[in-house]
Amino acid sequence: MHLLSIDDLSTGDIETLFQLSDGFLEVASRPIKKVPTLRGRTQVNMFFEASTRTLTSFELAGKRLSADVVNIKASGSSVSKGESLKDTILTLESYRPDIIVMRHHQVGACRLAARYTGASVVNAGDGAGEHPTQCLLDLYSLRRTFGRLDGLKVAIVGDVLRSRVARSNVFGFRKMGIDVRLVGPPTLMPPGIGRWNVPVYQDLAALEDVDVVYLLRMQLERARGRVPPVPSLREYSRVWGLSRQRLRPGQKVMHPGPINRGVELSGDLADDDRSLILHQVESGLAVRMAILYHVLAPHPEADTG
Repeated sequence: MHLLSIDDLSTGDIETLFQLSDGFLEVASRPIKKVPTLRGRTQVNMFFEASTRTLTSFELAGKRLSADVVNIKASGSSVSKGESLKDTILTLESYRPDIIVMRHHQVGACRLAARYTGASVVNAGDGAGEHPTQCLLDLYSLRRTFGRLDGLKVAIVGDVLRSRVARSNVFGFRKMGIDVRLVGPPTLMPPGIGRWNVPVYQDLAALEDVDVVYLLRMQLERARGRVPPVPSLREYSRVWGLSRQRLRPGQKVMHPGPINRGVELSGDLADDDRSLILHQVESGLAVRMAILYHVLAPHPEADTG
């Protein structure tokens, strides 16, 4: 099976992943952090965009499950010589991988890859499309923090226009009963935002009654050759940046990373105990171990250790 979109999973599938993640979180606390779950399996991580957290956590996840892990980056692959994505996938298919974890700058690239391989394809981010594994780790981090998901109120703030995280999180959060709202300037909201069926606010006053403020990074690298959506990062920070003073007691802050200190949030807030940013990173390793197991679950010889 593949994981290309958060819509590929039912609420029952997500709960199963959480239960698996609980077990793999316990594995991370052991002196020996390795189990034989995917022994003999081959995992190929294909990352055609820069990544630290996602690539590292998927590599660690595969190795802790005893898989054979191979990392391929655009700069060191035949893609840099002009080879098409289709031909790259067909070449890799000759090696019979079991899992391909893929990040690409084009929306739909992971879905295309799934057409040309018998391996399970996991979408690790496709352009401004989706990032389902980030959504899952965010949900798991919220559940660990609050003990529940249903009824939580979350405001997603910032560059929704170019954010694959925002798309996956809106759909996934609502699926699990979370009250979601989007907050930011109109220039950072995508066309057709009304079809998302979530309220949109243009003032930070909308944060007053939420449990969690989920901040998005300004993705200026995706705005090449276009008119900037905000006058400047300094102006954006002044109006939309979050600080300790703009949070009310009890509220938590999340961010998918990498963070831009002094832009979407102040440096002291990033290090505050109300920040769940490093909690998300910890949750991400356990969740991605669960995902790798889950996509191969039909194989009866898989052993959770």
